[in-house]
Amino acid sequence: MLVFWKARLVLLAVPKTGTSAYETALGPHASMSVLDPPELKHAPVYRYNRFFRPMFEKVGVEHMELMAVVREPVSWLGSWYRYRQRDFLDGKPTSTRDLSFEQFVDAYTSGERPPFANVGSQAKFVEPRPNGTEVSHLFRYEHQAEITGFLEERLGVRLDLPRENVSPRADLALSPATEAKLRRKCAADFALWERAR
Repeated sequence: MLVFWKARLVLLAVPKTGTSAYETALGPHASMSVLDPPELKHAPVYRYNRFFRPMFEKVGVEHMELMAVVREPVSWLGSWYRYRQRDFLDGKPTSTRDLSFEQFVDAYTSGERPPFANVGSQAKFVEPRPNGTEVSHLFRYEHQAEITGFLEERLGVRLDLPRENVSPRADLALSPATEAKLRRKCAADFALWERAR
């Protein structure tokens, strides 16, 4: 999560949406960079609302605009699947090393997600709070030029994004039945991505 105090903007770090590259490019311009622990770096709207919003209000800022990037849901899950195939996870319950993407998505859409498929939901991450705290600027990961343009204009900087945290390539084919199940069970995530500009 990056906080740009003068611009009254907070960039929430939705996992697997290129936030590491934005942290590298924008970190020097941020008033606050929350990089650890992962629970705060990747603070969803509800955690921002609980911990950060009250802190900002105590120093006189009633409202910070929240920005988030969301990724097409199959691609987002593909990124998680590929990330969890990395060597440092080998032998751990979160590894997808010996699984196909089909098996990963099937486990993700099951009632009780095993550790390797327990990756959350983009729709839950940006879910508005009852007090009105919500994402003001929602972008599609696939539209990097729009994201960059918005940030450059809002922050008055020029961005040169590095490629960071890139996972190994893998086959991300899904059977029609599994994709249909994913679209049915995770309809809120697909609707969120459609709603993003």
